[in-house]
Amino acid sequence: DRRRDSPAAGSPIQPIIKDVGEVYSRLLDHRPVIQGEIRYFVKEFEEKRGLRELRVLENLKNTIFETNERVLPKCEQAMQDNLSETFKRLQAANAMIHRLQERECEARKLQADKVMAREEKCIAHWEEFMREQQSKRAEVDEEHRKAMERLKEQYSNMEKELAKYVSF
Repeated sequence: DRRRDSPAAGSPIQPIIKDVGEVYSRLLDHRPVIQGEIRYFVKEFEEKRGLRELRVLENLKNTIFETNERVLPKCEQAMQDNLSETFKRLQAANAMIHRLQERECEARKLQADKVMAREEKCIAHWEEFMREQQSKRAEVDEEHRKAMERLKEQYSNMEKELAKYVSF
């Protein structure tokens, strides 16, 4: 309907539009060429390759079926058996490690207790040493004081004696 209503219908432009359409279909419309190439490719493919791909696909299907039905269940069973055994071994190893950690923790605690006892003993020895030093210092100070008093007395006596001789 639109073609009939178009202003170009029955006009001198119509042959030009027809020519442009033919040029377009020859130069730019590649569908006939592509369809011919596709037919040629399919024909060559079917003749040269035959049913080889179909046989390969059938073999693949059989291999996949055999793998799914036979090999996969065997692998799953072997995996389950090995996994359960491996899981038991891992649990045993985990229990051993836990015991080792507990022993190590106890050994560290015992070592820390020994170190604390040694430190306390050293502190007690130090305090005892310091008390002894204080008492010895007190004794030395007392002896020094007494010696100073004796010396003062001696010098005082010497001064008195000297004072007697100086009066001459």
